[in-house]
Amino acid sequence: MATRKAGSRSRQSSTASGSDAARAINESAQKIWLAGLGAFERARAEGPRMFDTLVAQGKGLGGQARDAADQALRSLKESASGASGRFDKLEQVFEERVQRSLKRLGVLTRDEVADLNQGVRDLADQMRELMAQQAAAGKGAEKKKARKRAAKRATRGSRARRA
Repeated sequence: MATRKAGSRSRQSSTASGSDAARAINESAQKIWLAGLGAFERARAEGPRMFDTLVAQGKGLGGQARDAADQALRSLKESASGASGRFDKLEQVFEERVQRSLKRLGVLTRDEVADLNQGVRDLADQMRELMAQQAAAGKGAEKKKARKRAAKRATRGSRARRA
């Protein structure tokens, strides 16, 4: 039974501390709610006057804001013209380094590939011409052979007729 009493006491103390925490949370929520209501009421009461004050301040700052924006735009344009020159230089350095790296790796450049393509085209054209010449020569040889055969046949035929 002694253990039950000790256990019930710890439950009571945890329940008491739990209710204290719940009470503190409830009070905090109540204060937040009341602060929100107070802020709403103040904004409702002072809102139009505050709005007019902000408009007046905005009119005074409008010209300054335009001047500042114009100045920022001018400085941006000036720095952009200088930056573009630096960017071009950086781009050129980058391209040169990439080209050197590709050359070390044995990768062909665009110009080298174009030269190779042109060489292949030239060779293909020459091959076509040679094949056409051989075909023409072959047809001529066939015609000569055909003439010789025809002549032999004619000779044989005339011999056979004589005999």
